[in-house]
Amino acid sequence: MKHRLRVPALAPFGVRSFRFQWPADLATSWAFEMETLILGWYVLIETGSVVLLAVFGSLQFLGTLLAPFFGVAGDRFGYRNLLCLMRSAYALLAGSLMLLFFTGAATPAAVFMIALLMGAIRPSDLVMRNLLIGETMPGDLLMRAMGVSRTTMDSARIAGALAGTGLMATLGMGPAYVAVSGLYLLSLLLTFGVAGGNTGTMAVRASPLRDLREGLTWIWSKPALRAIMLLAFLVNLTAFPLTGALLAHVAKDVYHLDQRGLGWLVASFSAGALAGSVALSVHGAAVQPARIMLVCIALWYAATIAFAHAGGPLVGCAILFVAGLVQSLCMVPMAVALLRVAPAALRGRVMGVRMLAVYGYPLGMLAAGPLIERFGFAVTATAYCISGLFVMLLIALAWRHELWRADAAANAR
Repeated sequence: MKHRLRVPALAPFGVRSFRFQWPADLATSWAFEMETLILGWYVLIETGSVVLLAVFGSLQFLGTLLAPFFGVAGDRFGYRNLLCLMRSAYALLAGSLMLLFFTGAATPAAVFMIALLMGAIRPSDLVMRNLLIGETMPGDLLMRAMGVSRTTMDSARIAGALAGTGLMATLGMGPAYVAVSGLYLLSLLLTFGVAGGNTGTMAVRASPLRDLREGLTWIWSKPALRAIMLLAFLVNLTAFPLTGALLAHVAKDVYHLDQRGLGWLVASFSAGALAGSVALSVHGAAVQPARIMLVCIALWYAATIAFAHAGGPLVGCAILFVAGLVQSLCMVPMAVALLRVAPAALRGRVMGVRMLAVYGYPLGMLAAGPLIERFGFAVTATAYCISGLFVMLLIALAWRHELWRADAAANAR
């Protein structure tokens, strides 16, 4: 196609399925981001506790324990079919919360309950997205497609953050949740147009646990994959919490900003991530995935330490942009490396196990809450990042042949 030569980043849209999947994922990501910020601010204002804010943030990721089983289910019954069921549940839960806000019946307990139910499903959404791209996209377009797909999440953290906090501050919780519910419904309708929903990639067998055990055994047999899984857990434990739900604490208690200020902090990080995703969608073919992943993890920790000691919101926003940029240049190559080496019949299980690494996020959040209340954000963030950097260097040294050598499989272009 001509657009492949003139605008390389648009090449994945030559695949019909991707033309439906990208806007469906975009709508879902916008809804996720709006919902997280709206409810996070609600919990912080209603309870006044950074510990409960951390608990709320962690609830949204408890479903990572179920992600491998979602991967098995997708392998059996089709990734698109499962994704439609998941997105139907999002719309139903958001609609329920919308009614609670409109009727004045919403309470922190109700918000925590719905966050728990949503958290059982949401972590697996990214698994299904990546699997559908791996199933429908030609191999030579995979890195570009993953980069373009990642823009749905990054742009959502910009526009979704600003829209969610703006609607909440201007119109209130109920009208803000009308927008969230509408985005979930739009995403569901678009997902019906995605390919890959008629059959699974494997025959249905008696034991999902046996299928999962096969995936774990295969991952353990590949040293590069063991290293990548450990790195994924590490950054979720020590880096993501500091620029995730805890930004509400930074905005309110460190910078003394309102909801709009929180939106700008989140948008700054995501603007950098979006820039990184766009760069990969254009120049991804030249990237050595494992090498750039290691370098950018180190830069991510350095930028987060700088953010923790920033003198004000303007400097903080600028540093968050850099942190978002290197974060994107780390996480997208990590996902591409997994998809390239996994055979089609095992992709669901491999990517599902990868999502188990996200369980580091709620663990990091739960530990950070009490530490921040006792020592402050700057001290806690610095300790997290220095510890993470030290462990990352140990992993890089232990698996240097699989991760750093130019001819290693993890660095294949």
